[in-house]
Amino acid sequence: MAELKDLIGKTITEIEGEKGDDCMRLKTSDGKEYIFEHFQDCCEGVDIEDVVGDLNDLIGEPLLEAEEVTHENENPPGVAVPQYQDSFTWTFYKLGTRKGSVTVRWYGSSNGYYSERVTFHEAGDGRWY
Repeated sequence: MAELKDLIGKTITEIEGEKGDDCMRLKTSDGKEYIFEHFQDCCEGVDIEDVVGDLNDLIGEPLLEAEEVTHENENPPGVAVPQYQDSFTWTFYKLGTRKGSVTVRWYGSSNGYYSERVTFHEAGDGRWY
């Protein structure tokens, strides 16, 4: 089972995913693929709300930083939010190399009975959720 900190020291060779997507894939120079995603269910949605920084800064250099920050039912300062929110989760992934850093901001909302979380895992690890 992969953890976000496993990315530190790895060199990303390719990134797929952008604002509005519900999945982001990172391919590394050691031939591995890591996935940030959410498997949608009824009455909820989770996707990439914004990407702050240049994703190209993460390619070709070892990652020095890999951090996750989550805000559940609390809007982070400086973030524009929808007018009405029943249950929601903000998840920020900050990844950085010596060239620069990027924050991928995910927003999940539901009626309160479904997950709003992003799952991080290595491709092919047997996960189905």
